Amino acid sequence: MTLIKNIGELVGILRAGVLRKQGAEMAETGVLRNAWLAIEDGKIKAFGKMEDVIPGSDRESIDAQGGMVMPAFCDSHTHIVYAGSRDGEFLDKINGLSYEEIAARGGGILNSSDLLHETSEDELYEQSIARVREMMGKGTGAMEIKSGYGLNPADELKMLRVIRRIKESVPALVRVTFLGAHAVGRGYTHEEYVQAMVDMMPQAAEYADFVDVFCDEGFFTVEDTDRLLAAGAACGLRPKIHANELAVSGGVQVGVRHGALSVDHLERTTDVEIDVLRGSETMPTMLPGSSFFLGIPFGRAKEFIGAGLGVALASDYNPGSSPSGDMRFVMALGCIRMRLTPVQALNACTLNSAYAMGLSDITGSITPGKRADLLLTRPGWTLTKLPYLYQTPFLRTVFLNGQPLE
Repeated sequence: MTLIKNIGELVGILRAGVLRKQGAEMAETGVLRNAWLAIEDGKIKAFGKMEDVIPGSDRESIDAQGGMVMPAFCDSHTHIVYAGSRDGEFLDKINGLSYEEIAARGGGILNSSDLLHETSEDELYEQSIARVREMMGKGTGAMEIKSGYGLNPADELKMLRVIRRIKESVPALVRVTFLGAHAVGRGYTHEEYVQAMVDMMPQAAEYADFVDVFCDEGFFTVEDTDRLLAAGAACGLRPKIHANELAVSGGVQVGVRHGALSVDHLERTTDVEIDVLRGSETMPTMLPGSSFFLGIPFGRAKEFIGAGLGVALASDYNPGSSPSGDMRFVMALGCIRMRLTPVQALNACTLNSAYAMGLSDITGSITPGKRADLLLTRPGWTLTKLPYLYQTPFLRTVFLNGQPLE
């Protein structure tokens, strides 16, 4: 057993059985000051106040020296398997071209598809695993990774194989999403491409946990999405939807109708979407890094919470619209630009994001029996300082499955 003692604040405590937080619950988190936490067999065994420390359990102890301990971040929306860079498009954005204009010129997702096609599977793995290590080093203990830059069956499967290889190589929890319907691949008509993705669904299901569709203006329609999600469900893949990034697309409605685990982006939503989400099992997931990088609206997180809904935050780490997987920065954007409190942002970046991957029974909070995916900060840090001093180094140790990350 390993004991972390002299913890200044143990934050994110939650009783067993709570899988997500909604409405007023988003403003609540358990906090214990001057605490200890015990780890055994990769899981949180127990915790308590220092005056009640387990006798004789400090043979393998770590002195937190007043540092904060909190759950590791969970990132439920990433596109980190990609090749090369799209920094040229960064200049296009500076010069005034919109995301849609860059895509219409053959850039954007299609550019990433061309680069990926020319990259060997081993090289694609090496480039991608470097991003995963970067994310873990910044405190992410669970992540979802999507395909979607292959845009033909062979290259989509290449991506899925790379994601599985990553999953088997790292101590972080990894969930896999088939996003063949990210854009229409070169050489296909729209209908031909949708059918090709429907046809490859059984193969994708050998690797993936979820199916996703970019249901938005200029990409895939509600009718396309309905068809693709039905094909995924027939193969055991639960939906996670891209919706309402570029326009009010109907993606939220079709996602909820199919029992989507999450509907993601939501930069452009109305009260209709809020009403549709009430009472559902679907987690609204917002991606403030994309809003920041593209200069588009931030999601209406406070209004969703005020309406009794939960909210998750994720990085959207990708080469074109959110080239960062730093969940501490995502948390800061949640506070600074979306006006969430630090506690609301913590719940959005841990428990609720874990829920959006189907992992909140395993990780995402300080709960005995859950994986010991933990962040130990330097001395003197508090939850409020985390998004406030958003560029100041804060991490001392990242624990994944109970082990310090090397």
